[in-house]
Amino acid sequence: MSEIFDGYERQYCELSASLSRKCTAALTGGGEQKKQKISEIRAGLEDADSLIRKMDMEARSLQPNVKAVLLAKLREYKSDLNNLKTEVKRMGSGNLNAAARDELLEAGMANSLTASADQRSRLMTATEKLNQSGDRIKDSRRTMLETEELGVSILQDLHQQRQSLLHAHNTLHGVDDNIGKSKRVLTAMSRRLNKNKWIIGAVIAVLVVVIGLILYFKLK
Repeated sequence: MSEIFDGYERQYCELSASLSRKCTAALTGGGEQKKQKISEIRAGLEDADSLIRKMDMEARSLQPNVKAVLLAKLREYKSDLNNLKTEVKRMGSGNLNAAARDELLEAGMANSLTASADQRSRLMTATEKLNQSGDRIKDSRRTMLETEELGVSILQDLHQQRQSLLHAHNTLHGVDDNIGKSKRVLTAMSRRLNKNKWIIGAVIAVLVVVIGLILYFKLK
């Protein structure tokens, strides 16, 4: 769905499991140890709130079908976090009697076990999604490398074809030059032939006139 959301979700599940364990430890302890645990839990709750807000922002930026699924999951996380906050408030009130303390301890342990199981499942799901994302990235990278190799091969083929075309162009250019030279030679020869024809015609005409004159004077 979203690698960013999955990363926040994994951090939240780990933090939530840790807070549940600390709640159970605070219920069994007393004095300064209890105060220290409650202080740690409150700091952890702030971090959990921050992660919830980040997940909410990320979920709302996604497509509607993905967004609906992630927001439903967020509602469960917010409910779990509110339950933890309620327990911390009850622990910090300082007015718990023995029965309430035992009841809260039992509830805290039960919630911790349930939360741990749920969070383990969520962590496994998140890890699986990350692995799948990693596989997809590897596949995409492999495809990209194959595409790059294909592109290089195509470019090499195009370069070779360009060289062949340039060679053919140069050859044709040489042939054109030769044809032009041949055409000029043939034109010159044609002009000479025409000139020679006129000269021969003129000579024949002169000879005919001379022969005619000779015959005229002889017969006269």
